[in-house]
Amino acid sequence: MTTKMRSEIAEQPAALRATLDSLLPRVDEVRALGEQTRQLLFIARGTSDNAAVYGRYLIESHAGRLSALAAPSIATTYKRKLDLDGVLAVAISQSGRTEEIVETLAWAKDCGARTVGVTNGGHDSPLAQAADLALVTLAGEEKAVPATKTYTTQLAALAVLALGLGADVNADDLQKVPDAVEKLIAEPGDLDAVVDGLADKPGVVVSGRGMAFSTALETALKLKEACYLHAMGLSYADLLHGPIAVVDADTPALLVAAENSPTLSGTVALAERVVAAGAAAFTVGGGTALAGAGTAALNGPDLPEWVAPMGLIIPGQLLTEALARRLGIDPDAPRGLNKVTQTN
Repeated sequence: MTTKMRSEIAEQPAALRATLDSLLPRVDEVRALGEQTRQLLFIARGTSDNAAVYGRYLIESHAGRLSALAAPSIATTYKRKLDLDGVLAVAISQSGRTEEIVETLAWAKDCGARTVGVTNGGHDSPLAQAADLALVTLAGEEKAVPATKTYTTQLAALAVLALGLGADVNADDLQKVPDAVEKLIAEPGDLDAVVDGLADKPGVVVSGRGMAFSTALETALKLKEACYLHAMGLSYADLLHGPIAVVDADTPALLVAAENSPTLSGTVALAERVVAAGAAAFTVGGGTALAGAGTAALNGPDLPEWVAPMGLIIPGQLLTEALARRLGIDPDAPRGLNKVTQTN
């Protein structure tokens, strides 16, 4: 039986095409708003927070603007007013109805920020209504609790945001993304071997750096919520500062990198170290260099690094869905989770 999660993974090329066709003509609107600001503040939770990590690395590395992730409790719990003059606050929510995120965006505007809302909830959602500019993704209804197509379309929206903020990238690269994602869905690599390698393990360390860090965090989140693994998402720089001690025969590593990335050589070295220590190092992306250093390899996209995360997450999504079924878990409805999460 095909799960809803697997069906929605397959819908991502079409969702990305529709979202890009809708949002790319709005680059000038982003530019006009961006000219009034100097730095960015991303407001999000959960999967959307992982998308925000991509946005932060993309904006800082290619648009040259300082970016940060907000702590919503400053607005909602501590109710502390900050000086956000010159800040572009970007709130990200799949549903556009998470009260904490909507409230924090309104707080940012009250503190002097200009505001953008990224949501799949439509222009009539509370988040879109609260924002100066709404970038609405066109993923369609997502029925499985684990986010897949809403996540990748969020990344697409943030890539459009980066273009409007003057990123030194080739906008034509975005048109390559849907086809690259389609190819990965059809040819994810040695998926069965990685499922076999994780099926009897209580946990896994998922690591990447730079632009791939968001993918490591999102893959770890998916494995936690849908497979109940103790999955730890870390930058490989942080992993080397101590947590690598937990990587052993019972705790493999899943290492992620874009091909032609400045972080690739470090990821390859980490894979070699993990294998030398007697642990499994499963790899995602990184071309033949990373695949050759690991135990079993999942393919990455043939894309420039700045858009690669839209493809790098696909093998992790497929792995999560397949592993959940192997473990007898329904990936569409993990225990204790709802599609829209409200936090105080």
